[in-house]
Amino acid sequence: MTLSTAQIRQKFIDYFKRHGHQPVASSSLVPADDPTLLFTNAGMNQFKDVFLGSEKRSYSRAVSSQRCVRAGGKHNDLENVGYTARHHTFFEMMGNFSFGDYFKQQAIEFAWKFLTEELGLAKEKLLVTVYSDDDEAFDIWENQIGVPKEKIIRISTSDNFWSMGDTGPCGPCSEIFYDHGEHIWGGPPGTPEEDGDRFIEIWNLVFMQYNKQADGSMEPLPKPSIDTGMGLERISAIMQDVHSNYEIDLFQQLIKAAAQVVGSNDLQDKSLRVIADHIRSCSFLICDGVMPGNEGRGYVLRRIIRRAVRHGYKLGAKDIFFYKLVAALTTEMGEAYPELADQRPVIEKVLKVEEEQFSKTLSRGMAMLSDVLNELDGDTVPGEIVFKLYDTYGFPADLTADVAREQDYKIDEAGFEQAMQQQRQRAQQASNFGMNYNAQLKVEHTTQFTGYTDVDGDATVLEVIYDNALCDALEDGQEGIIVLDNTPFYAEAGGQAGDKGVLEVSGGEFVVADTKKMGNAFAHFGQVHGVVKKGDTATARIDADNREAVKKNHSATHLLHAALREILGEHVTQKGSLVEAQRMRFDFSQFEAISAEQLAHIERRVNEEVRANHPLTTELMDLEEAKASGAMALFGEKYDEKVRVVKMGPFSIELCGGTHVNQTGDIGLFKIIGESGIASGVRRIEAVTGAAAIDHVQRQQQLLAEVAGLLKSDVSGIAGRIGQLQTQQKELEKALGAAKQKLASQQGADMLGQAVEINGVKVLISQLDGVEAKALRGMVDDLKNRMGEGIVVLGVTAENKVNLIVGVTKGLTGKVKAGELVNFLAGQVGGKGGGRPDMAQAGGDQPENLGGALDSVNAWLSDKL
Repeated sequence: MTLSTAQIRQKFIDYFKRHGHQPVASSSLVPADDPTLLFTNAGMNQFKDVFLGSEKRSYSRAVSSQRCVRAGGKHNDLENVGYTARHHTFFEMMGNFSFGDYFKQQAIEFAWKFLTEELGLAKEKLLVTVYSDDDEAFDIWENQIGVPKEKIIRISTSDNFWSMGDTGPCGPCSEIFYDHGEHIWGGPPGTPEEDGDRFIEIWNLVFMQYNKQADGSMEPLPKPSIDTGMGLERISAIMQDVHSNYEIDLFQQLIKAAAQVVGSNDLQDKSLRVIADHIRSCSFLICDGVMPGNEGRGYVLRRIIRRAVRHGYKLGAKDIFFYKLVAALTTEMGEAYPELADQRPVIEKVLKVEEEQFSKTLSRGMAMLSDVLNELDGDTVPGEIVFKLYDTYGFPADLTADVAREQDYKIDEAGFEQAMQQQRQRAQQASNFGMNYNAQLKVEHTTQFTGYTDVDGDATVLEVIYDNALCDALEDGQEGIIVLDNTPFYAEAGGQAGDKGVLEVSGGEFVVADTKKMGNAFAHFGQVHGVVKKGDTATARIDADNREAVKKNHSATHLLHAALREILGEHVTQKGSLVEAQRMRFDFSQFEAISAEQLAHIERRVNEEVRANHPLTTELMDLEEAKASGAMALFGEKYDEKVRVVKMGPFSIELCGGTHVNQTGDIGLFKIIGESGIASGVRRIEAVTGAAAIDHVQRQQQLLAEVAGLLKSDVSGIAGRIGQLQTQQKELEKALGAAKQKLASQQGADMLGQAVEINGVKVLISQLDGVEAKALRGMVDDLKNRMGEGIVVLGVTAENKVNLIVGVTKGLTGKVKAGELVNFLAGQVGGKGGGRPDMAQAGGDQPENLGGALDSVNAWLSDKL
């Protein structure tokens, strides 16, 4: 049976849905609240907290097709892309998951029946592996499924034993392989020929049954679970009877589109494969909020873009091309991932700008690398050359390695790393792959949040934490954490700061400085006055004034988001926010600076909606129902199956779990206090509301009044008065400059008598005081004209700096170059310089050496003249 990639994806979801699995949408490529990962690289990432037991879901079975990227950090396939049949930077991992529900037998049965019955794969084409001592899995495959035991291979390496990290949940694996046939070289897993392409792994079943401790010991998990992963591209290749992933329908369409935009006729060219792969990872990364940059995720994205662009130019692309492929990608994958179509204008703009920037240096960098390779003695490009290409032309090291490899060269990676030592931080992601999952403090409680309606209430102290350990009590003066069974305190989330306040108990009070989530529990951080004990009854009371200020700012971010999209365009999407009592900050996608007129329009538009006094309504909906209603979901946010929809009249509707005003009029006044660019394609607006906005306006008015007083004007006449003063200042500066030039010219004329002859050439060497550096050039020109033919060397010291200038009349430049002489002098005063053969300048920071440097000119010129 021949199925399209889209049909296989849907068939997989539908099959497991029929067997009681909850379909779960792909999470963002930027892992939510997970510092251990650079990018989402497996289907289980979004369920990690469920496996760890720190998050509860309403279902115990799930199925998903997860977007994954492996192009940086620990999991990096970048340099293999385009050279193999199955390596990608972006791929989809289909998986089914059991959270303490079914285990090995059902997982194996589900996989086998899907492959052989739903997809119709021939059983004789399949073979499986199990971990070496997993007799249970071996028995299921042989006696329950009926796989011949010679086709069940025991593997003793880590390839068949999965772990979340050095510690934490882990267990044996069972992999399913497909035999492409004897006409393709390779052997089954576990043989010396296993790296061949005949036997291809298509599905990995992970039996999560142990909890690995720091000492290496394995403890059985109370609820064994299942995590599986099957590459969509790999199974599509099998179902479409092709050997390479790049021959499946999805890639063939992208390759044809790439060939068209770069003007290539060879659809088998590996560079087209690179481009087709990279447009997927780049587009989805941008879609999920990653922007090209010089560090972390942004740097990886930039590397992928530049690699694609280089391959396009290698194929003969004459113009900016990469962004044009977003349309073809949307056609292929937009139905499964609607966000791709929604974000298309943003993606295209980012790619176009990035390619335009890189294209300016690409040709020069390639020319330099070509010269290096042509003159190379040996087969290794020196590390300092690799670094220079990176530092000067923006060539990532792997791009240089890519070009070198095509001509059978390699790069000196160690040398490059040494040269990069000072800038290494730019290319590193903030990650911690050695995290000890068992060292994380776990609180097995769920706190009920009552703060949408209440500002205080009685609760029971469930846990007391001191110095990252559970304890029975906090003593007077100690700082720690209190967990309650219910609380009106909002825990920091979605950009909104956690609540402050106080917990009153019989033994004293606990002053809450911040509130955060700890799994499903709310953690109140603060200090105790008296004693607070586990089991105490507490009266929880938030700082109501602080909450009210936060609510005003939070609701204002929603109005601002809607206003930005209305005025700047629907490409605007939220990229981050901070909501505190004092102010709000809102980051959003935008590629051009916002004009003063636009900013005023945005502020005015928000205040119009404030004055409209829309009632604010909230409703709990299913996620898909909420999206269908028009509610904006933020890509990269982690949403539950049930979401809270916040609506402000017809103007704004978003998914949000935060606290808000009752009606927009409660915001009072919205005032923008700052706008700036914070990254490529990302801008930031800072604003205040309510009383803080009024305070800001009054401070501005007071400042204007003070300025008007200093200018002896009223406030309305400030601009005109400043214009008058600027005109007067320019006229005075012009007159002063003319006077200084006249004085310098006269001083120069008086100096002519100091000129000496060296081998028949007039040479004037002088150290000056009180002459500004910008007057030196005019002085030298005047002296050269007066001398007719000769050489002028002047040095000036001011504020611990040295300024040097050398002038050579045109008839002498064949013997003496001004640039050579000025650099000879600059080297003696701690500087460097340059210029034309007849005029050159330099600076330095060792004025104490100027006299000796000028004394050395005679000898230097004697050798030249």
